[in-house]
Amino acid sequence: MYDTLLVPTDGSEAAMDAAKHAYSLGERYDATVHVLAVVEHSESASIVGQGDEKLETLQEDGTEATQKIIKEGLSRDIETVGAVKVGDPDKVILDYADEHNVDMIIMSTHGRSGVGRFLMGSITEQVIRGGEIPVLAIQR
Repeated sequence: MYDTLLVPTDGSEAAMDAAKHAYSLGERYDATVHVLAVVEHSESASIVGQGDEKLETLQEDGTEATQKIIKEGLSRDIETVGAVKVGDPDKVILDYADEHNVDMIIMSTHGRSGVGRFLMGSITEQVIRGGEIPVLAIQR
């Protein structure tokens, strides 16, 4: 039923909770779990001072976040793949899911908090509304 699962991560504990659900499904269905960190980078972010150095730091943070979740999958003997992409999170998540024939996206409903979440809207909600792939939303 599920051959390929996707877990987007922002490095939060909420994302790790979502990954645990993904790994349970991965074990049950012998599925490959993809772990994706998306570094937000837009023209407005560039204007307010997120230059190449900041982008590089954010990409390193994304790599660290994916590696943390991948380590958990490998300890469970689940095939796990990691990636870090740059762009608008909801669009990147949906594009990645399409490119890799993902059967289900498993993601947290909370991770980002405060004004950033209020202004941007829920990435999880945007993924649910913007795609046709089933999304398992883990509430924390």
